[in-house]
Amino acid sequence: MKPDKRTLLLPILLITIGVGWLFGNLGIAPSIDWIWTLGLAAAGLLTIAVGGIDKVTMVIGPFFLAASCLSVMRQTGKLPLDLELPILVILSGILLLIVRHPSIPSPKWMSDNDRRE
Repeated sequence: MKPDKRTLLLPILLITIGVGWLFGNLGIAPSIDWIWTLGLAAAGLLTIAVGGIDKVTMVIGPFFLAASCLSVMRQTGKLPLDLELPILVILSGILLLIVRHPSIPSPKWMSDNDRRE
């Protein structure tokens, strides 16, 4: 029997929360909100892990992973907020252009074959 990908949700979220909590307690970059930052990363990873690779997950997953990295940079003073947001907008456009490539499949839920009339 093939395991259900949705069962990845709880373990990955627990690991994310635990890592953030541990980083905070160990004083590793204490100025960083690890729950928020790792939550963004977990959202990106879970999008791809649960949804597979398709035109939707290849925009959402990398976007959240990049948002997580940029969040760390902003919280450590290496990137101001007024640069973080335009970078995310530009990245959104780039990802939307990339997924137009025919080698990246459309999600199964969007295909005409799966629609019931």
